[in-house]
Amino acid sequence: MTFPETTALPSPVLAEGFEGAEPARWTNRFATLGPQFFTELPGTGLPEPHWIATSPDCAATLGWPADWWTRPGALEVFSGNAHLPGMRPLATVYSGHQFGVWAGQLGDGRALMLGGIDTPDGHFELQLKGAGLTPYSRRGDGRAVLRSSIREFLCSEAMAALGIPTTRALALTGSARLKVQRETVETGAIVTRVAPSFLRFGHFEHFTHHGMEAQTRELFDHFVRHHAPECADAPNPVTAVLAKVAAQTADMVAQWQAVGFMHGVMNTDNMSMLGLTIDYGPFGFMDGFDPGHVCNHSDHQGRYAFARQPQVAFWNLHALAQALLPLMPGVEDDQDAAGDELIAALDIYRERFGNALLGAMRAKLGLSAEVDERGEDGPLIDDWLRLLAAHHTDYTIAHRRLAAFDESRAPDAADAPGNAALRDLFLDRAAFDAWALRYAARLKLEPAAASASPSTPSTRAERMNAVNPAVVLRNHLAETAIRQAEAGDFSEVRRLLEVLRRPYDAPAQASDAGFPPDWANDLEVSCSS
Repeated sequence: MTFPETTALPSPVLAEGFEGAEPARWTNRFATLGPQFFTELPGTGLPEPHWIATSPDCAATLGWPADWWTRPGALEVFSGNAHLPGMRPLATVYSGHQFGVWAGQLGDGRALMLGGIDTPDGHFELQLKGAGLTPYSRRGDGRAVLRSSIREFLCSEAMAALGIPTTRALALTGSARLKVQRETVETGAIVTRVAPSFLRFGHFEHFTHHGMEAQTRELFDHFVRHHAPECADAPNPVTAVLAKVAAQTADMVAQWQAVGFMHGVMNTDNMSMLGLTIDYGPFGFMDGFDPGHVCNHSDHQGRYAFARQPQVAFWNLHALAQALLPLMPGVEDDQDAAGDELIAALDIYRERFGNALLGAMRAKLGLSAEVDERGEDGPLIDDWLRLLAAHHTDYTIAHRRLAAFDESRAPDAADAPGNAALRDLFLDRAAFDAWALRYAARLKLEPAAASASPSTPSTRAERMNAVNPAVVLRNHLAETAIRQAEAGDFSEVRRLLEVLRRPYDAPAQASDAGFPPDWANDLEVSCSS
C-alpha cells in the first residue's frame, strides 16, 4: 500500500471572494505537535464531484454566508481536489478500545483535517471524511459511501438543532464516478465535518499504551492550552481536566437518553474530549421505546444498547483516566494513590448525569424542580418510562402527545381530545389511567411561568413542545432520502435537512412526524459504512 508524498499537494484554488480563503485565516493547531501525532498528506479527491447539500446553519457558525458554496473553487476544495492557502491536510493517529477490547493503533483512516479558522464563535477545525487512504486506513479504502455520508450529514445538523453537543456538517459532496465496495458496490461521498476539536479519548490512550509519556504530556498541554485553559492553574491540572471531560460527557449522554438517541458504537476512539457527539455510524433514534434496543446490527453482544450508554460512557472515562495516569504528580512514588485520585475525579459523572437527565425529563413532562419537595418526580418519570417500555410506545410521539394532556379532565374524558390521543397509544388503558391520574395531580401543582397562578394546559403545552421534538431523524426518513439520492435525486436530502433544522415545529409534511411505516422494521444499520 502506498500513499502520496506529503509534498505533492494539489495546487491551491485561489477563489476571489471565497470566505476563508485568506492565507492568514487558515491554520492547523494540530500540526504544531510533533511528527508522531500525524501524517501530513493531501488525500484523494472525488472524480467529477458535485454538490449534494450544504448546511446554512453550520456556515453561519463559521461566519460564512449561506451561498459560500457557490464561490469559485469551493466545490474543488470540499471534494478534496484542491486546498486553500494555509491549509495543511493531515491524518492523526490514535488507538482505543473497541467493544470493550483493546484494538491497538487506529487513527484517521478516512478523514483529513484541513486546518482551522478563527470565527466570532471561536476556533473551528474542518475535516473531510471520505478523502482516501491514509497510513491509518488499516484494511479499509479510506472512502465513505453515499448512504452513510447522508446519514452523518443529516444527523450532525439534526443534533445541533436539538441542542445536543455534536460535531457539525458543513457540506456533502458526491461523485457518480467513484465506486466503493462494501456489501455491494456503492458510490462515494465526502462530508465536511466541523468542530472546535476532533481530539478523542483514543488520542491519549495511544501514546500512553506505547509508553510515550512525553507525547502524552505534549498532547495534554495542547488540550489545556486550547480547550481547558481554566484547568492550567488548578491544584492538579490532570484531575481538573478529567473532571471537566467527565462533566461534559455526562451532560451529552443525558441529552442522548432524553431524546431517545442511540450512538451505536461507543468505542473509546469515538469519544470526544469536548463532550461532542462524534462519528455517526450505526446510530438510531428510538421508535417504539425499548431500553434494551441495540441499533447497531454489528453489536452482537448488545454492549451499546440504549440503556447501557450511560454506563459505557463511564467505562470509557475510566479508560481515559488510565491514559492520563502517567501525568499525575507523584505517580512514580505511589501509583495506586495517583490512580485513586484520578478515579475520584470521575465522581462528578454520576451526579452530573443523574441531575442532567432528571432535569431534561422534567422538562419533557412539563414539571419544574421547585415543586418537587418530596422527591416524587423521579418515580413518576420512571413509571412513565416503564409504561412506554411495556407497551413499546413510540417515544417521540408519546412525548409530543403528552404536551396536549389536559390535567383538568379525566384521562378517558371524551371532551379531552388530547387525552384520548395519548391514551390510544397504550393497550393497557387501566395502567395508563392510573399513571395519568398521578401525573394530573402533579401538574396541578405547577405554577404558571410568569405568575403564581396555576399553569394552564396551553402554557404547559407550549413549554413542552419547545423541548419535545416533533421530528427526529428516524431510520426510515434517512432511508427514503438515501434511496432517492442513490438514484441521482438529492432533493429529499435537502428537504429533510430543512425539516430537521426546526425539529420542534410541526412539519408541513405530516408523515415526517408520524409513525414509521411497516417496512422500517426491516432496516438495519451496521459498522460497515
